[in-house]
Amino acid sequence: MIKLFSNLSRKDLFIIIAVISLVVFSVFLDLRLPEYMSEITKLVQTEGSTMNEILTSGGHMILCAVGSLICTICVGYLTSLLSARFSRKIRRLIFEKVESFGITEIKKFSTSSLITRTTNDVTQIEGLLSMGVPLLVKAPVMAIWALLKIIGKSKELSLITAIGVVIIVVTNLTIISIVAPRFAKIQKLTDKLNGVTRESITGIRVIHAFNAEKHAEKRFNKVNEELTGIHLTITKTFALMDPIMNFVMHFQHLGIYVLGAILIINAGMMEKINIFSNMVVFSSYGMQVIMSFLMLTFIFMILPRAQVSSKRINEVLSSDISVKSGTFRGKTKDSGTVEFRDVSFKYPDADEYLLKHISFKVEKGETIAFIGSTGSGKSTLINLVPRLYDATEGEVYVDGVNVKEYDLKELNNRIGYIPQTAVMFTGTVEENVAYGDNGKKKPTLEKVKEAIKVAQGKKFIEDMEDSYKSHIARGGTNISGGQKQRLSIARAIARDPEIYIFDDSFSALDYQTDAKLRRELKKYTKDATSMIVAQRIGTIINADKIIVLDKGECVGMGTHKELLKSCEVYKEIALSQLSEEELNNA
Repeated sequence: MIKLFSNLSRKDLFIIIAVISLVVFSVFLDLRLPEYMSEITKLVQTEGSTMNEILTSGGHMILCAVGSLICTICVGYLTSLLSARFSRKIRRLIFEKVESFGITEIKKFSTSSLITRTTNDVTQIEGLLSMGVPLLVKAPVMAIWALLKIIGKSKELSLITAIGVVIIVVTNLTIISIVAPRFAKIQKLTDKLNGVTRESITGIRVIHAFNAEKHAEKRFNKVNEELTGIHLTITKTFALMDPIMNFVMHFQHLGIYVLGAILIINAGMMEKINIFSNMVVFSSYGMQVIMSFLMLTFIFMILPRAQVSSKRINEVLSSDISVKSGTFRGKTKDSGTVEFRDVSFKYPDADEYLLKHISFKVEKGETIAFIGSTGSGKSTLINLVPRLYDATEGEVYVDGVNVKEYDLKELNNRIGYIPQTAVMFTGTVEENVAYGDNGKKKPTLEKVKEAIKVAQGKKFIEDMEDSYKSHIARGGTNISGGQKQRLSIARAIARDPEIYIFDDSFSALDYQTDAKLRRELKKYTKDATSMIVAQRIGTIINADKIIVLDKGECVGMGTHKELLKSCEVYKEIALSQLSEEELNNA
């Protein structure tokens, strides 16, 4: 938690100092009240006392009460300001950190867990700052100060207060030892609950299509009931505190007055007034001590969960980034070239290599395609170019520079990446196509229209109600898969990159649209390099170079006609899709 709070700014520290000062002053005023009450008690019972003396002491009590109220209001405002500022900063830090994550780090933290850490966990820290900081200062200061006020006044009455304090301390420690381990489970189960809910909402079409509503409900109920069970255990355990605290408070009051009455009976006339005065003081200060431990009890309720949350937040903030940005920014001798030099790759948690000793070079303006069976490593191979992963062995070069030396923004500005699954963001058609920063001038509406025309999306966009200003729902749920793919391709085209990467980006298109799009794309990108992953032979048949992958190894490299003669794997794939006559005439 200390590590997390190191992110407090200088202004936040000034606010904390102000809060501590106000709390201490408020405690001082609160503890002055019993002293004035004791004075009034003595004045009432002392002959010769005047009404003015009593009213003066009463006025001081009112001033102390009003001053304490003002301090409490100021503390409430300042702690709310502090918690809001700090939680805003922590959420921003988490978001920025997650944005710097590579795919390796994203797999380490599930999406639902990252959502929980950004929201619920930060809320726990916010609650600790807004409510816990004043109590954390006030409780020990008030308890120690109040005890110092009554020490030495009466051994008998002090003993009753001490017994009450011991009972409360033992109760607190016992309850905290029971509930503290369960707070970590709560946050993990909250992650799980978010994950199950998210899966059910995302996959609602499949759930309906397979009549799996009851199955989805059972999955949700299982996690929900487990989370509810832990919450109930914690709540029931903390519920024991209230009756115990009430018992101690009433026991202390009763004990002080019973013992005080006995002492008064056995005391002389002059001592009776002092003993009665001490009873009033002990009763008030004893209550302050008990209230202090009640405050500590509340802190013990929120502190363990906040500690768990701070640990989970620090796990994100302190995560090592596997893909670190280089420093190279500027012009290169080559343009649009991609080269793999004996590249091998395996996932961090895997034992076997997914890619083995891949070497090739593609020049500016050329089209290179990758084909192979499912799981042969095609998508992983091209993901090494924009550094979604880094090669385990070997080197990848873009424009003659090792990709690890590039500043990540500089590298990405050279690339137009179209992922396997088209991603649409909430916004208009224009905003989705002109998305992001390409290091150049942001694409204009005319550029967007041109990119959509090349991607064969002009007709369906202009048929929409608001044309290029039409709304696209999150994930593109209001358009078809083929339309999403065409907009995704248009987004890359609008960047005018040196290198295009198509990760099976034509799979949702019909053959006619596919052919038209590739024909227009070839004209538009004649000066750019294209890297294409595809399952269809028809998509890559005219590529300048085709690489055939099998179990992560390059088993063939050449043009379509060359591979038909020299590569059995390629020939098998080709014959499974087209007849020999169609292949020979291609």
